[in-house]
Amino acid sequence: MITARQSRAARALLGWTQETLADRAQVALTALKRLESESGLDVYETTRDQVRRALEAAGIVLLSTDKGQGVLLVDDRGNKPNPSNAAR
Repeated sequence: MITARQSRAARALLGWTQETLADRAQVALTALKRLESESGLDVYETTRDQVRRALEAAGIVLLSTDKGQGVLLVDDRGNKPNPSNAAR
């Protein structure tokens, strides 16, 4: 299950606004704002799932351990540093 903090952190990594994520997840902006609020507002599980799927499609991996939660942005495009562009 995606948390409010994970959603906000994932958006920050992607450089997305709430409007962008709501559009990509095909959820109402107000639903996303509820999900991302820290006040514990009720959110439909389908909303959480759609947001999670949109973030994962953009390369986000949601992390959850006994020590906490986090996010990771994975670059699956195969981009590797160009040695000729390396700092000298």
